[in-house]
Amino acid sequence: MRLIISGNARHMLRVMLAGLLAFWPVAAVTQTAQPSPADLRLVPQNETQIKLSFAPIVKKVAPAVVNVYASRKVVQRRQVSPFFDDPFFRRFFGQPGGGFDRPRERVESSLGSGVIISADGTVITNHHVIKDADEVRVALSDRREFDADIVLLDERTDLAVLKIRGEGPFEHVAFADSDSLEVGDIVLAIGNPFGVGQTVTQGIVSATARTQVGVTDFQFFIQTDAAINPGNSGGALVDMTGRLVGINTAIFSRSGGSNGIGFAIPAHMARFVARAADQGGKVLRPWLGATVQIVNAEIAEALSLDRPRGVLVTAVFPGSPAQEADLRVSDLVIAVDGKEVVDPNSFGYRFATKMIGEKAEFLILRDNREITLSISLKPAPEVPSRDTRELIEYSPFEGTTVMNLSPAVAEEIGLQGGAFDGVVIAEVNRGSTADRVGLRPGDIVRAVNRQKIETTRMLEAITKAPPRVWQLDIERDGKVSQITLRG
Repeated sequence: MRLIISGNARHMLRVMLAGLLAFWPVAAVTQTAQPSPADLRLVPQNETQIKLSFAPIVKKVAPAVVNVYASRKVVQRRQVSPFFDDPFFRRFFGQPGGGFDRPRERVESSLGSGVIISADGTVITNHHVIKDADEVRVALSDRREFDADIVLLDERTDLAVLKIRGEGPFEHVAFADSDSLEVGDIVLAIGNPFGVGQTVTQGIVSATARTQVGVTDFQFFIQTDAAINPGNSGGALVDMTGRLVGINTAIFSRSGGSNGIGFAIPAHMARFVARAADQGGKVLRPWLGATVQIVNAEIAEALSLDRPRGVLVTAVFPGSPAQEADLRVSDLVIAVDGKEVVDPNSFGYRFATKMIGEKAEFLILRDNREITLSISLKPAPEVPSRDTRELIEYSPFEGTTVMNLSPAVAEEIGLQGGAFDGVVIAEVNRGSTADRVGLRPGDIVRAVNRQKIETTRMLEAITKAPPRVWQLDIERDGKVSQITLRG
């Protein structure tokens, strides 16, 4: 009797035997083997998985992201031929009195983005988007447009706060804890790049705590590869819960477009500035009264550290919160409020985002022992009084605004280190004599014609009786330079 097996049955039998042979001799091995990358790729199992999308997050956040239009009036002189300095030529061409070079007023405009952070229409954007603006207007995603008032400008963080003139409530986005953001987290950037209209791009967090960007005084940025382009400035960087983790601010680019390296100001700093707007419209940062420096490989070896970390205290000023808390020169600050600091920028960010009246916990290393210090956060004292003066007499200082230097003034203009005495240049008008001489905001006037300058009153008196020769001692970045000019 013969057993006849059909073709289909033979095929099924071979499959079953192959399966048994595959498992039998190597069963123990296959139980511990790691899956290959190909095995981890999963095909969507149902319609819901196929339709996975960021759309719900975008729908939630997009109404809170606005376009910001800023305009400013600029007076500009027409460039004309030197021949028109001659009255004959001016008269010949029908413009007696030099009408050809009469100043003309024109309007400059800029476009950026912003984020509504509260139902009353409070908007946070970048300072550089609305700098020197005479009028600001915002457009919502539903095409409604409103005028907006400038509530706060903070150039040092490149942030500004606006208030929409309109009936609320407005759709808004909540702040996230940007300190919990990790490299690899997925983020969305929403804004108005190149003025094409509201646009959403997706990427990941490429890095956190970038401190060598050179955009603001407080450098501590989120880096992302989500496409950020001109016009995105002030827009939202949000996480996968639809909360605001950062304000898009800058890009690294040689072409002007996105190269996959964009930077956002962390929500922690944006929230600090927004709170300042609610509490009087002025950013008041705590004063530490100490200076620090980065710990390089040589310093780390001298301190017997296993690796460079923290910041080294180089000076502590008398009567400061640092001195009151017993912070000492040569202390190594490792962390602030449990957050590691790696350089002066990250240290400054941690300290500057605290509010006046709070306390900051410093973890320091002293004599190879870890110690915790509690620093009371106080405003910088304004002693002596700033006595602000604008110098208008013809002199090398014509066009400057000067102040008596104090801890409060030094903090306000971002002056780091040094003794709090003398006269500091706070502003320099563009095109002024001081501008042409090369004076800059932050310069400290130490002496004029070998006479020590102690107050703004003294400097102003000297400019009213100008000598033929000016000898200036100017301190910049801790170095004193001598400049000689003829009147």
